[in-house]
Amino acid sequence: MALQCGIVGLPNVGKSTLFNCLSNAKAQSANFPFCTIEPNVGVITVPDDRLTKLVEMCNPKSVVPATVEIVDIAGLVKGASKGEGLGNKFLANIRETDAIIHVLRCFDDDNITHVDGSVDPVRDKEIIDMELQIKDLETVETRLAKTIKAAQTGADKSAKMQAAALTKIKEALEKGKPARSVEFDSEEEERFARDLFLLTAKPVLYVCNVDDASAATGNHYVDAVREAIKDEGAGLLIVAAATESDIAELDTWEERQEFLAEIGLEESGVSRLIRAAYALLDLQTYFTAGPDEVRAWTFRRGSKAPKCAGIIHTDFEKGFIRAEVIKYDDYVTLGGETAVREAGKMAVEGKEYIVRDGDIMHFRFNV
Repeated sequence: MALQCGIVGLPNVGKSTLFNCLSNAKAQSANFPFCTIEPNVGVITVPDDRLTKLVEMCNPKSVVPATVEIVDIAGLVKGASKGEGLGNKFLANIRETDAIIHVLRCFDDDNITHVDGSVDPVRDKEIIDMELQIKDLETVETRLAKTIKAAQTGADKSAKMQAAALTKIKEALEKGKPARSVEFDSEEEERFARDLFLLTAKPVLYVCNVDDASAATGNHYVDAVREAIKDEGAGLLIVAAATESDIAELDTWEERQEFLAEIGLEESGVSRLIRAAYALLDLQTYFTAGPDEVRAWTFRRGSKAPKCAGIIHTDFEKGFIRAEVIKYDDYVTLGGETAVREAGKMAVEGKEYIVRDGDIMHFRFNV
């Protein structure tokens, strides 16, 4: 399931440093704008203690974790929607992603130049918000003009609904609000709006890049960002990218944990960010477990059993008969599949079953 989160932000906020911590791919990281011209893509393993436990219990021949794709997109600047700073290319790269990780500089450092001369994460956020909103407004206005004509002629029966949805989005954008903030009157309007693939409709996680001393508690910059996004329905995560880079250089898990403890953290910011990106894409995990392989399978939240079966192989979905489902807690508490069966804790589910995060699945099919 090739879904992607794009990392965006102004130049020199720590995007590429953070990406380098996330991925084995090493994006160029330098103290000047536009050092990242082509988007770098990293396939990142999602940390999951449940997978580790299943591996301990099954001792399989192979292990396959869940992954998420992260794209490092070159820094945007004011005027990007008009082509400034290679803006059109950068905006096109954002459009191709499914969600946005917006990195904000929340640290002071005279040795690292800020493109606007001073540190102000709320201002930086608003610059990028404005560029994305302007681009979306152009898209909506062009589409709305055509839709109004179609509605007047009566040639397109859905044009009236489309015009209503576009008008709501236009009004929000003109007020400086993202398209994702719009509430629609029907599922039909929601589906139409999704198909517009607007930049400001994408889910967003704001990552506040702080200094070492602020990694555990945040700082006044973080507080300002939190206040600014309180009505957006977006997430916020505090990460010290430079510190994460130091952690990544340590050889052993024990050394990393000792380092984290010294700065007041139980878990690295990278691990928290990967999981947050996974959730931002509305992804969850089910497992298959046995002596040959323990594997984490990625699916969209709310998917039914046949759809999830099709992730393994299309034949599983086409010929779906039933799903045998074990809850993770039952599997661990009782000591494995055999014990779960004997205890009568294995459920047999049909086509309407909505798969839950952590389910251990066996699919029965016939093609």
